[in-house]
Amino acid sequence: MTESSATKLLNGDACRRTLNGKNASKNGYVKNHCPFQQPQKYRRSGEKKQNAAHNPSLYKKPFMESFEETPLLVAVLTYMGYGILTVFGYLRDFLRHWNIEKCHVARERDEQKDFVPLYQDFENFYTRNLYMRIRDNWNRPICSVPGARMDLVERVTHNYNWTFDHTGKVVKDVINMGSYNYLGFAESTGTCADAAIEATQIYGVGVGSARCEMGNLDIHEELEELVARFLGVEASMAFGMGFATNSMNIPALTGKGCLILSDELNHASLVLGARLSGSTIRVFKHNNMQSLEKLLRDAIVHGQPRTHRPWKKILIVVEGIY
Repeated sequence: MTESSATKLLNGDACRRTLNGKNASKNGYVKNHCPFQQPQKYRRSGEKKQNAAHNPSLYKKPFMESFEETPLLVAVLTYMGYGILTVFGYLRDFLRHWNIEKCHVARERDEQKDFVPLYQDFENFYTRNLYMRIRDNWNRPICSVPGARMDLVERVTHNYNWTFDHTGKVVKDVINMGSYNYLGFAESTGTCADAAIEATQIYGVGVGSARCEMGNLDIHEELEELVARFLGVEASMAFGMGFATNSMNIPALTGKGCLILSDELNHASLVLGARLSGSTIRVFKHNNMQSLEKLLRDAIVHGQPRTHRPWKKILIVVEGIY
């Protein structure tokens, strides 16, 4: 297959048939089937318009992604602040080593010095001297449901954030900016809470594991059908967890002789799964359809390295939420 012919197929051009009902190709004849075009007789007029929206020509527009630039003064002052903290941190560590300054952090006993340290030297240094200075902004105890707004326990420190004392007061209605509660499932009242109670009464609470262990329910299949309809694909698979799903299922889908096209900002679980599969991995620019299309065209035209045989499978791995 030449590059021009592959380009025509990728652009959705029709597969022309010969008089014998077969497609002519460079290597002879192949069956009357084109993977880039579905039979026209099964398409409705509304589907044609919908499929037209997925024309690869739409990706010819240059990909532009811009972010707000950090003001130069803010950047300089930030780096200066980190530099000053680092210098004074090494000075404090020198004073602590000679017992001139008291060290409040927990340390290993002398008989345990030969064990491998749990953290690297710089991680310990960062925790002691940089993070400790701003520790009062994190690890704050809450005393309410971790919803969109929550209540915090007020605390004070008298030794520069090494230890904290509770005042007995509560800070009300603090905006929660550090939660994975995207859908509101952590709320104690509302639509999500009512639906969770209703589902618990019907299905119980013993389905929080893999479907092969705890059983397959009708709501699992209903979810997969709904996702497939939403994405406009034939079928979908839903899993009840994240890291193991990505790292263990990708090797089950692909192997040697397969190609994985992965977004450059994919999660570590997707990267691990791709490496464990033994497949060839090629990375495209984040959310850049032009970069993905170029890699896909080259993979179809040139095939595998050295042998130039077609790839057994081509898997495109993209994360839904970054």
